[in-house]
Amino acid sequence: MDTILTHRSIRKYKSTPIEDAIMKQILDAGFRASTTGNMQVYSIIVTKEEDRKKELCKLHFGQKMVEQAPVTLTFLADFNRFNKWCNQRDAEPGYDNFLSFMTAAIDALLAAQNVAIAAESFGLGVCYLGTTTYMAEPIIKFFNCPKGVIPITTLVIGYPDESPELVDRLPYEGIVHEEYYKDYTEKEIDDIYKEKESLELTKQLLLENDLPNLAQIFTKKRYTKKDNVQFSKNLLNTLIESGFMNND
Repeated sequence: MDTILTHRSIRKYKSTPIEDAIMKQILDAGFRASTTGNMQVYSIIVTKEEDRKKELCKLHFGQKMVEQAPVTLTFLADFNRFNKWCNQRDAEPGYDNFLSFMTAAIDALLAAQNVAIAAESFGLGVCYLGTTTYMAEPIIKFFNCPKGVIPITTLVIGYPDESPELVDRLPYEGIVHEEYYKDYTEKEIDDIYKEKESLELTKQLLLENDLPNLAQIFTKKRYTKKDNVQFSKNLLNTLIESGFMNND
């Protein structure tokens, strides 16, 4: 519980390598994650070579932690392996559809979170890279992924070279619903986001961005509609090319 409740995203890393025995245990923890029907329709690509990390860094919008951390793990939704097994056993696979993509994506994310917790239990730091799905197509090319394989998320792992404060989280009342979904009143929304909006960090961000509130930082700066639409189109095209959008 201490490991889970003290999670921090680490963005600065020492160059200290991770022992192979520790890395194996971390990956073994990923393999023990829950998985749909025990199909394990995901794969993990380990990147450690300096030249490869530099090239991969470019695909993740130049986030330097990809180069700094000794290990980068890319988690992929992967029906390629399972489909080949089915075909070799005279079992016709029917996994060329969006539901199957979601199944594989969920499996990959469950494995990734197990890996993250395991890594932190060894005193390592981790950070998820949201740029993975933004850049799915070039990442597929970078790793030579076949049809039926799509990157879902990336974890950088290494020994921390910083110790950031714990970031805020929404209160219990803002997330948990008892028995039914209870929609929020305006006052409840104000109460749920009150602490986040009153943080010193928030005040600093408002000054830096010259905006009146935190919500507008998200909608106008961080995750704009324009970017969301463009990256959505890119990902949808990648899903089609990877064979996950058959509606027949």
